[in-house]
Amino acid sequence: MNYWQTIKDSYYGYARYLLDSILNPGLYNYFYWLIAVSAFFFALELIAPWRKDQPKFRKDFWLDFFYMFFNFFLFSLIIFNAASDVVVRFFNETLAMIGINNLLAFEVMSWPVWAHLLVGFVVRDFVQWWVHRLLHRVPFLWEFHKVHHSVKQMGFAAHLRYHWMENVVYRSLEYLPLALIGIGLRDFFIIHIFTLAVGHFNHSNFKLKLGPLKYIFNNPQMHIWHHAKGLPESRRFGVNFGLTLSIWDYLFKTDYIPSDGRDIELGFPQDENFPDDFIGQEVHGLISKKQKA
Repeated sequence: MNYWQTIKDSYYGYARYLLDSILNPGLYNYFYWLIAVSAFFFALELIAPWRKDQPKFRKDFWLDFFYMFFNFFLFSLIIFNAASDVVVRFFNETLAMIGINNLLAFEVMSWPVWAHLLVGFVVRDFVQWWVHRLLHRVPFLWEFHKVHHSVKQMGFAAHLRYHWMENVVYRSLEYLPLALIGIGLRDFFIIHIFTLAVGHFNHSNFKLKLGPLKYIFNNPQMHIWHHAKGLPESRRFGVNFGLTLSIWDYLFKTDYIPSDGRDIELGFPQDENFPDDFIGQEVHGLISKKQKA
C-alpha cells in the first residue's frame, strides 16, 4: 500500500467515523461527550459564576464554541488525520529499516486497569506540561500560542481556542512516549475525556475550593494567572503551565498565585493588535510581519 492509499483511507475512515459519531450516540462517542461536558460547565457558569458581572455569553463565546468543534473534528477531517497517518507510517517504516519493529518498552496493558490508566495519564500530562513551556519559551511557537492567550474574558470554551499548529506540536511530541508504554485506544479515550473535563473546569467562570487537592489538580483560580496580561519580569515566560495536574508547577517552581485573581486583565502585551477573527488567528504565525505590511 503506497502513501497515497494511506491518505485516501485516512480521509474515508475519519469521515465515516465523524458521521457515525453524529448519527449514533454511544458510550465511547467523543462528539457527544464534548457536548455533554461543555454543557455541564456552561450550566455551572450560569448557576454560580465566579465573576458575576461577566456576561453569560462572554466576549468571543461563539468564536470559542466554533473552535471546540474545529480543533477536534473539522481540522482532523481537513488534513490532520491523514497527515498523522502518513507521518506515523513513515516513522514506523524508517524504524523497521534499522531493525526496530516495536517501540513498546513497558507492557502496561497487562497491568490492572487502574494502573495503566494512571500511568498513561501521568506520562501524557507530564509531556504536555513540557510542551506547554516550549510554547511560551520558543518565539515562533509563542506566536501560535498567542491565539489561546488572546482570550479577554475567561469561560469553559476558551479551553479549546488554540491555533491548529498546537495540535501538530502536542501530538508529535506525545507520540513517542505514549508509544513506548503502549496505551490502548479505549484507555486513551477515558484519559482524554477526564483531561477535557479538567481543562474546561480550569477555564470556567466558576470557583471551587479544592483544599489540598489544589497542589495536585489545576483549577480556575490557578489557571487565571496563566492568562494574566501583566506578569513580573522574572515570570515573563509564563507561569502555571499545568494542563490537568498542577503538581508539576509546584515541583519545578513555576507556580504563581499572588492573589485571588478574579478580575485581573487577561491577554498579553500589545494584544490590541492581535486578530480577533477566526481566519486571522488561524494564519497568525504563518505570515511574516513584512508580508502583512
